[in-house]
Amino acid sequence: MTALDFSLLVVAGFFTGLIGFVTGMASIVSYPALLAAGLPPVAANVTNTVAMVAVGVGATANSGRELVGRGPTLVRWAVLAAVGGLLGALALLVAPDGAFEVVVPFLVAMASIALLVQPLVRRHVGELSAPWIVPAGILLTSVYGGYFGAGAGVIYLSIMLLCTAESLWSASILKSFLLGIANLVAAVGFAAFGPVHWGAALALGAGALAGGWCGPPVVKVIPPRVLRVTVGICGLGLAVYLAR
Repeated sequence: MTALDFSLLVVAGFFTGLIGFVTGMASIVSYPALLAAGLPPVAANVTNTVAMVAVGVGATANSGRELVGRGPTLVRWAVLAAVGGLLGALALLVAPDGAFEVVVPFLVAMASIALLVQPLVRRHVGELSAPWIVPAGILLTSVYGGYFGAGAGVIYLSIMLLCTAESLWSASILKSFLLGIANLVAAVGFAAFGPVHWGAALALGAGALAGGWCGPPVVKVIPPRVLRVTVGICGLGLAVYLAR
C-alpha cells in the first residue's frame, strides 16, 4: 500500500464514520474505498468490518451519557449484538459466496420504507411492543452486520423507531453502539481467521474514529424529520445499488 493509498483511506474513513453515524450506511463509503485501494472483495469485506469498530468507539465516546442508566435491557441487547456479530462472521467465513445477497436489498428497502412511514405507523398502531420483536430484530440485524453490514444501521434505526419509544437521537446512539459490538466480535474472528489487510484497516479506522466522534453533534442539530426522510431515501438508493 502506497502512502497515497493510506492517506486516501484515512480521508474515506472520516466520511465513513460521519456518514455511518448520521445515516447508518458507513459501508457504502468504506467498502468501495477499499476496493479502489486494490483489495479483493473478501479481504475488503473483513478489513472493512475491522475498521468499522472505530465508528462505534468514536460515536460512543462522544455520546456515552445517553447509554447510562439503561441497565439490564442494554446488557441483553449488547449480548444479542455480540452473538449476532459472531454468527455473521462465521457465515462469511464458511457460507457459499452470495448466500445473503439475494435477500439483503429487500431487507434494506423494507427498513427504509419503514423509516419513511414511521410517524404514520406510530400514529395508528402505536409502538410495535411484542416483547420478542426488538431482541429478535437486534440479533438478526447483527448477524447481517457481522456478515457484510451495508445498511445494517438503517435496519437498527427502523427497529428502534417502530418498536420502542426512543427518539431519533437516542435511536442513533443505540444503533452505533449495537453495530459497534457486532463489528467488534466479528472483527476478532476475522483477525484470527480472515484475510485482514492491517494497513488498510489502520488507515480507515483512524479516519472512522474521528468521523464517528463528529457524528453525534451533527445529528443533534439536524431536524429529526429531515434526518429520518434523508436516511430513508438514501436507504432506498442503497437497496437499488445492492440489487444490481
